[in-house]
Amino acid sequence: MTGASAGLLPAALAALPATVPVDPDRETAHRWLLEELSRSEYSTAPSLLERLLQWIADLFDGLSLGGGRFPVAFVVVVAVVLVAAIAWWVAGPVRLTRSRHRSAVVLGDDARTAEELRAAADAAAGRGDWSTAVLERFRALVRSLEERVVIDERPGRTAQEAAHDAGSRLPVVAGELHGAAGLFDDVCYGTLPARAEDDQRLRDLDARVRALRPEPLATTSGVAAP
Repeated sequence: MTGASAGLLPAALAALPATVPVDPDRETAHRWLLEELSRSEYSTAPSLLERLLQWIADLFDGLSLGGGRFPVAFVVVVAVVLVAAIAWWVAGPVRLTRSRHRSAVVLGDDARTAEELRAAADAAAGRGDWSTAVLERFRALVRSLEERVVIDERPGRTAQEAAHDAGSRLPVVAGELHGAAGLFDDVCYGTLPARAEDDQRLRDLDARVRALRPEPLATTSGVAAP
C-alpha cells in the first residue's frame, strides 16, 4: 500500500465519533459508513466507488447483530481502507499509464533541416521565448538524427518514440534522450514552463549527440550491420 492510501487509515479513525458505542445498532453503522465513504477523498473514480459504496451498504443492511457483540466500528474502518485501496489501484495506474503514453508528435509535416530548426531555436532564445526554443531545439536534435540516418524518417513519430529509437543506437545518452522527450512533451502540452536552463540542457545534449558514433544496427539474422 502506498503512502497516500496508508494515510487514509488514521483519517478514517479520526472521523469516527469520539465516543464510539461498543455495540452500535445497524442504522448507526450504516450511517457512519455512508458519511465516511461519501467524503471527497474517495471520489477519484466516482462510478466505481458509488457501486462499491452501495454494495458495502447492502452488506450492512443484511447484518443481524443478535445478542452478541460485533465490532462494527472496526468493520467500518476496514471497509474505508479497502475502498481507498481499490480506488488507488483503479485510478493510480490509469493516470500513470496515460501520462506515460501521452507524447506529442515531434515534427509532423515540418520539412525544415536540423540547421534551420537550430536557427529557429536560437532566435526564440534570443527574444526570451524559452518554450519555443525548447521545442525547436528538440526538433532539431531529432531531425539531425534522421539526417545522419541514426533513426529512420517516420511521419507522426512522437517525442518518446524518437527517444526510444535513438536510445537504442546511442545507449550512452538514452536516459538523457528520454528526459529531453519528457521535457518536450511537458512544454508542448503547457504543463511545464520552459526556462533558459532547459534550452541550455537541450543545446548541450544536441552537441553531445552529434559527436557520438551510433551503435551498429542489428540485422534480422542477429548479426550487426556495419
